[in-house]
Amino acid sequence: MYVCNCFGVTEAQVKKHADGGACTPRQIASACKAGTDCGSCVRRIQALLGRDACPRRELADRGKPVLAELAELAELEDAA
Repeated sequence: MYVCNCFGVTEAQVKKHADGGACTPRQIASACKAGTDCGSCVRRIQALLGRDACPRRELADRGKPVLAELAELAELEDAA
């Protein structure tokens, strides 16, 4: 099913980007343009993203620097 008719973005594509680390509609937009034209799909994107575990969101909620912490986390995971 299409989420964004303007750019032909499907639910599966949004979920793929979310699995790849996109946690917000803005990050989804950066990945595939969904939500950047008429904006009618933004609420659907928010619903698909939900409030599942997101490293960026969790770090931001704790007031931590997001990008630096993610780089360190990725290095630790690669080393394991």
